[in-house]
This record gives sequence, C-alpha cells and structure tokens, in this order.
Amino acid sequence: MMMWRDPGQPADSYYQIRPECVDDAPKSKFRIKAGKTLSVRKWHAAFSQDGQLDIGKTLSRIQRGGIHPSIRGEVWEFLLGCYDPKSSFEEREQLREKRRLRYAQLKEECREMFSLIGSGKFVTAPIITEDGEPIQDPLVLLQTNMGTGEPVDGTGAVNMNGSNGSLQRITNKKEIQWKLTLHQIGLDVVRTDRTLVFYEKQANLSKLWDILAVYAWFDGDVGYGQGMSDLCSPMIILLDNEADSFWCFERLMRRLRGNFRCSGSTVGVELQLTNLAAITQVTDPKLHQRLEELGGGDYLFAFRMLMVLFRREFSFCDSLYLWEMMWSLEYDPDLFAMYEETEASSDKAEGSRGKPKSRRQCGKYERENMKSGGNQEGPLPISVFLVASVLKDKSSKLLTEARGLDDVIKILNDTNGMDAKRACIGALKLHKKYLKAQAKK
Repeated sequence: MMMWRDPGQPADSYYQIRPECVDDAPKSKFRIKAGKTLSVRKWHAAFSQDGQLDIGKTLSRIQRGGIHPSIRGEVWEFLLGCYDPKSSFEEREQLREKRRLRYAQLKEECREMFSLIGSGKFVTAPIITEDGEPIQDPLVLLQTNMGTGEPVDGTGAVNMNGSNGSLQRITNKKEIQWKLTLHQIGLDVVRTDRTLVFYEKQANLSKLWDILAVYAWFDGDVGYGQGMSDLCSPMIILLDNEADSFWCFERLMRRLRGNFRCSGSTVGVELQLTNLAAITQVTDPKLHQRLEELGGGDYLFAFRMLMVLFRREFSFCDSLYLWEMMWSLEYDPDLFAMYEETEASSDKAEGSRGKPKSRRQCGKYERENMKSGGNQEGPLPISVFLVASVLKDKSSKLLTEARGLDDVIKILNDTNGMDAKRACIGALKLHKKYLKAQAKK
C-alpha cells in the first residue's frame, strides 16, 4: 500500500516575480508542508504566557521544513540574535522601541550630512571627490532636484553636503569615505532582486538604499561592500518597519562583516576559502587534487557563494529557506548576550558566562561543535561546509567534465538539481567527517 505524501503548497506567491522575468527566474523547490513547516499556530504556541520562547522546539521544526513566509521576519529576529528567547513580550517591546529610536538618530545624523537620506530618492553617480570636493554631476542633479524641492544654492545646484545648503570642501575623513560609497550603494540597489515585483516601487528601492547608507556610516570600519545589498534585501521584504529591518541586517553582518574586510593584498573571505580547501582535501581528496590541477586550488570560484550566502545560486524563495536552515542548525543560545551592547545586557551576558549551554537549545551543527570542543579560532561557519556539500554533490561532473576554471564556474552555476535541504544535510555529514579527521590528528 502506497503512502500519500503531501506535496506541499508553493511559497512563490509571497515573493512575486515580475511577469517578464518569470521564464528566466530560477524555479523554487521550497514547499509549505503541514506538520513540517513552522506554521503560524505552532509559532504562537511556542511562547509561554509572558513571552518566553521554547527555542529548542522551534529549531527542530525549522530544521524539518523551514518557516511559513508570513512569520519569517519575526522568527529570523530570534535566529539572528536580535532577541533573547528567555525574554518576555514586554522586555522585547521595550528593546524594539529603544532600537527604533537609535536607528532614527543614526538616520538623522546621515541626513544632516546628505539631505537625500530619507527623502524617498537616491543617487547612482558620485557626489564627492576623494579629496572632499562636491561633484555637480548632471545625473545627480536630475536624480535629486526634479520636482522634489530639495535644498539648492543660488545657482540651482543640489545640496551635496547636508541640510544647510553648504557646498564647501569636506575635510572629515570618515564623512568623505561614507559619501564616496553612496553612489555605489545606489548602483547596487537598482540591480538587487530586480526580478521581484516588490522592487518596482521606488519607495522600496529607497528604503534599501537608506538602510545600507546608514549601515555604512554606523559600521565605519567596514563601511559598504558589494554584496551587502543582496544580504539586506530580504530583511526589508520580510519586516515592515525600516528600523527593525536595519537591526536584523546589522545582526546578520555581525556574522559576515569579516568577509567584507579587505586589505591591499587580501580579501576578507580568504580565510574561509582556505578552510574550504582544507575541508575538501579531507572529505574529497580526488576533487581537491583535480581543482588544484585546474588552477583552482585557491577556491576563488566559491567567492560569491560565501559572500552572499548562495543568493545567486538559488531562487529568492529557496535562498531564504537555506538561510533559516543554516541559522537554525548553528543556533547558539548565547547569541543575544554576545551581541547586545547595552549596559543592562552586558550584565546579563556576565551572568550567563560560565553556565553550560543547554544542548536542547542549540542547533544540530552547534551541538557537534560543542561535542568536539571546538578550536582556538572558534568554529567554522556552516556556510563553508555548505559550499563543500555543493562541491561534493557536483564532484562527478567536476572530475569528468571540467577542463578549466571556466568549466568549474559553469558547472557550479548550473542550479538544476540543487536543493537547499539536501545541501544542509550534506553539510552536516561533511562537518562530522571533518571533525573526526581533525580529532585523529
């Protein structure tokens, strides 16, 4: 007797594709499945009367079938460490309001330096030279002034320096560096998820630009790097409030900001590529040797996968499913305490140090790291094992068909047959295998 399997409900309707892009957009495999996907009902039932979240039960559900799109944003806030599962409804509401106020202050700081912040418009042409001189680019004038009533000086030029109409040379290095990135953010914004109906609205493009511009000012050490728009875009689609989107993105960047740190001779993601090579050498030595023969021993072909967490390799819907699977697998209950910077939460973090973590509240990947005792540099992110899993999945093709690095890239870019859940299962297996090999050394 054959068992009937629920094929599940497609989730694409929550992230509508523009009609002219439907044929070219990657097809989604994620399905909302009753009894597997974390539903609205199961999510609400996971909270106690005062608001404490049973994070262990929630992680198990996510690992079985992902998150229902209608609650994805609020669940992500916990997975990314925005909130402590042990906090109450009231404590979270107070923290949310505090953060919203902080974001408003940051945005106002930025608006005072460049009045287009928060105006509903953005720029795609340079507004300043490297030595701080304002640039009166015709495209900028068009983008900023047409029918907007933006502040102008006596010549009709756009206000490049802020809300006071000054067009003087800027000498503050941090401000110069920030303004040099604003047009690059704009160029990336118009290219981000352009197949989605959501970004047909100018207001949504502007919101993405505002958040990235504020973040570049907020995190001056890293600033803005290409790829951040791909990481931030889902946040503004899933969370209605701009400030909430900003802090969710900021928490994600806590994990990934090292990838965007570059010096004159190295790229920030280089360490992860080195780790990927070491993992592949242990888990699939034949493939590693072949990649070295093809000139790919530096694994730079995997650069994009690690930088934007497979946003280009999967459909929009499937990449979100992959992300939440990753975060639930490597979830650490100490995340909130580690990330929070206020005095009150520092006290909470102090109080939690030295206490053993509850294994039930950790993701499967984190539990394996706890068993192995970790390493001095800290555990490798699961994303490295996910790339290794994709390489393993395509190993046969890479070994038999690749004649050069172009072929390697072409094979990896072929998303047919790629499945987010299978990639995560493969990553966990490779992680176990790698930890065993390391323990024998």
